[in-house]
Amino acid sequence: MNLTELGFVAGFRVVRALPRPVVAAAFRAGADRATRKGGRGTARLRANLRRVVGPELPEAELDDLVKRGMRSYARYWLEAFRLPSLSREQILDSFWLDGAEQLAADVASGTGAVVALPHAGNWDAAGAWVAANGWPITTVAERLADGVYERFLAFRRSLGMEILPNQGGERPAFDVLVDRLRAGAVVPLLADRDLSARGVEVDFFGGRTRMPAGPALLALRTGAPLYVASLWFEPERACAALEGPLPVPAPEEGPLDQRARTLTQRIADSFAAGIARHPEDWHMLQRLWLDQPRPVGADRGR
Repeated sequence: MNLTELGFVAGFRVVRALPRPVVAAAFRAGADRATRKGGRGTARLRANLRRVVGPELPEAELDDLVKRGMRSYARYWLEAFRLPSLSREQILDSFWLDGAEQLAADVASGTGAVVALPHAGNWDAAGAWVAANGWPITTVAERLADGVYERFLAFRRSLGMEILPNQGGERPAFDVLVDRLRAGAVVPLLADRDLSARGVEVDFFGGRTRMPAGPALLALRTGAPLYVASLWFEPERACAALEGPLPVPAPEEGPLDQRARTLTQRIADSFAAGIARHPEDWHMLQRLWLDQPRPVGADRGR
């Protein structure tokens, strides 16, 4: 077991064993230490948030935003680690979705739904909430080092989610997702950062970045409604709101790749609006824009 995997296991055990106020204070203090230290992740977050808020925001206010952002990121891990110890009722009470009735109707009608999400708020709580409602849910996870990946897999499966590897599965993940959508499942996909270097270039907060085409292609392939979620924290619970269904370009509007680019840009625009409303809850500690310098060593996703 490597140190990363050991830390993951320890996090689960310790965070679930201790009273929440004790653990919350420790995570908050850890976030503040990371902010003061100003390591690579914190520097990335600061640079990314500067893009969001623009050059006019004074440095002192950006400092405060970064501090709140690191605390929000720590809260994500705290609440994610504690999810498996919650009852179904606690999971339902600890998350709120604006647009739940629409999603319920899509599941009941058998159309399923694609939901594009940014790395914001608590997307694991969102997935657990969907599963706790009894709705089928399938998503994709980045395949990390084997031990860590297997533990993440077990963790999310324990919450009721079907998790597919982004590569190396028995069938291509895209083909399985098509089948699940046609069976009426909810398919949430983190889509504000491309991990393949083959994503679609989009305009995002005045710069160029790449985002995965998967959500757009799934909607175009299956006809399932495509939503974009904004996610944030409130003091007592994690929250999300759905925008959509997004208008999907018709076949006569161009070839498939052109329609996928158009739809992915619509996703990016919706992401930007949601992140601008709650910038402190956007957990983007990695390189994102194409004009940002690339550090020595690769930024890792999760």
